[in-house]
Amino acid sequence: MKILIIGVNGFIGSNLTQRILNTTNWEVYGMDINRSYIKNLEQSDRFHYTEGDIAINNEWIEYHIKKCDVILPLVAIATPKKYVTDPLEVFELDFEQNLKIVRWAHQYKKRLIFPSTSEVYGMSQDAEFNESKTNFVYGPIHKTRWIYACSKQLLDRIIYAYGRDYGLRYTCFRPFNWIGPKLDNMGSARVGNSRVLTQFISNLIEGRAIQLVDGGEQKRCFTHVEDGLDCLMSILNNEELANGHIVNIGDPKNVSSVRDLAMLTRQIFAEQREISIEDIPEPEIVTEKEFYGNGFQDITHRLPCIDLARQLFSWEPRRRHEDGVRSAVAFFINHKGDDRVLSRNPTGM
Repeated sequence: MKILIIGVNGFIGSNLTQRILNTTNWEVYGMDINRSYIKNLEQSDRFHYTEGDIAINNEWIEYHIKKCDVILPLVAIATPKKYVTDPLEVFELDFEQNLKIVRWAHQYKKRLIFPSTSEVYGMSQDAEFNESKTNFVYGPIHKTRWIYACSKQLLDRIIYAYGRDYGLRYTCFRPFNWIGPKLDNMGSARVGNSRVLTQFISNLIEGRAIQLVDGGEQKRCFTHVEDGLDCLMSILNNEELANGHIVNIGDPKNVSSVRDLAMLTRQIFAEQREISIEDIPEPEIVTEKEFYGNGFQDITHRLPCIDLARQLFSWEPRRRHEDGVRSAVAFFINHKGDDRVLSRNPTGM
């Protein structure tokens, strides 16, 4: 099987490619604007990397969609601060550039595995978010934070329509706060354009206090990336079972407040650096406006229903989120690769 991964250097792309090369005989064709996290994979004769931009290299992308069996477009801006500061850039990349890939997958009759997001559920007050029952709840237009969720959910609807009306073979998956090594990069974190765990690690590495927006009372379900990959590999291996489904991939057992995540990250950082916890600044509380600026609106909780993944693949998350934090901290302490601030951050949700 030949897999095309656009955004192969990103969090999901790089970890998925490693898993595929380690456990299958499949070939991976990958494109990204940076290769910092995949240099060690290029020694494999089953991995074919090309440096390129999803917005520019249309001929290369279309040719490889025709050439490959399964298409995974993993490029997106997936960092909340960018939703507020650059909503049009988010829309143009996350929706417009990915729409052309959806259309090519349909045109050339290829199987599409598309990364949706847990953010599509918005501010739903359901106790847990179900793929087929939960309604999406977004804020007013001036809360530009919702442009990412809107872009993703509209693509979900388009993909579903292509599948229902024209036979597109697809599966959409919704990651719930996957964590682990290669999550974002330090360059993005320095200017606040990373996801929460990378932001915390960056603060700690640079000797600054972790900033907790509105006290960090928001609840999330953090999912070890290796558990997420277990389910994603089941999707890749079981086309008939997976076809036509939207699948939540998260760990409802690993519920944590953002504040608790900050304190855990701080403790693990002290252990790995072999320093006293007293030498690390206490977290400081900042307001939503101070951290994100105008246009942000937060989500109080995000709990996945994973009954469908259990039913289809007998999948069950097994790893503790503490282990995901530990591996991410170790990676960024030791990683000396390219940490430029990239304008297009590979997705990981």
